[in-house]
Amino acid sequence: MSLETFSLKDKVAIVTGAGRNIGRAIALGLAGAGADVVVCARTAAEVEETARLARALGRKALGVPTDARSSEQVASLIQKTLADFGKIDILAAVAGGVFRAKALEMSERAFEALVRENLTSAFICSQAVAKVMVSQKRQGSIILLASVAGMGPYPPNAAYGASKAAIANLTRTLAAEWGPYGVRVNAIAPGMIVHAQSVGFFGIDQPQVKADFLGRIALGRFGKPEDLVGAAIYLASDASAYMTGATVVVDGGLVGAAG
Repeated sequence: MSLETFSLKDKVAIVTGAGRNIGRAIALGLAGAGADVVVCARTAAEVEETARLARALGRKALGVPTDARSSEQVASLIQKTLADFGKIDILAAVAGGVFRAKALEMSERAFEALVRENLTSAFICSQAVAKVMVSQKRQGSIILLASVAGMGPYPPNAAYGASKAAIANLTRTLAAEWGPYGVRVNAIAPGMIVHAQSVGFFGIDQPQVKADFLGRIALGRFGKPEDLVGAAIYLASDASAYMTGATVVVDGGLVGAAG
C-alpha cells in the first residue's frame, strides 16, 4: 500500500465541533493531510481561529458558526460548503458534550438534551451530508465520534454513556444502508482524552484520582486530542476504502489491554 492512499489532497471535509479540543485537532489533521476544510461550532471566534490555523497549513478553510443540533443550521452549512467548494467528500461529526449528573437526580429534560447533543446531532449532520454524497455519485466517508463510555457502565452520566453506545449502532446501521451508494460510515471511540475542559470533569487535577486512572491505562498516560488524528485520517482516506461500520477504539489500552 502506497502512502498516497492516506492523502486527502483535493478532498473537502466538514468537521463539526471544530472550535477547540478534539474537533480542532481533527480539522487541522485533515488539513495537514491535504483536505480543504469547513469548520463549524457554536462559537464564532473559535471557529474562525481553527479556520485560520488550517489556512496556515496551506489549505482552503471556511469557518461557519453552526449548531449541529439544528437541522436548519446544518442545511445552511451544507449550502455554504457547496457554494464555496462544490462538493463534500468527508464529514467528521465531532460536536457533543457532557456534564456530571447522577441518574437518580437527572431530569428528563436534561437527559433528552444530552442525547440530542451527542446522538441526534450526529444523525442530522450525517443524513444531510449523505444526501449530498449520494447525489454526487462519488465515494464519501463519514466519521462519527463514539466513546469508550458507551462500551460499559458510565456512572458519571447515564445519558452520555447511552448516547455514545447508540453512536456505535448508528454507525453500523448507516453503513449498511448507505454502503451501496459508496458512502462509508465509521466511528472513533476515544478513551481518556485530556484537555482544558476535561481535567475538572475527570477530577485528574487530584493526585490520587490521576494515579488511579493512569493505573487502568495500559500505555500509562492520558490521551491528547492529537492522538485521534491518525485514526481520523485513516478513516477519511482511501487507505480504509474497504472499511465501513467499524468503531475504532483509541484509548491507550483502557478497555482492551488493561486488567
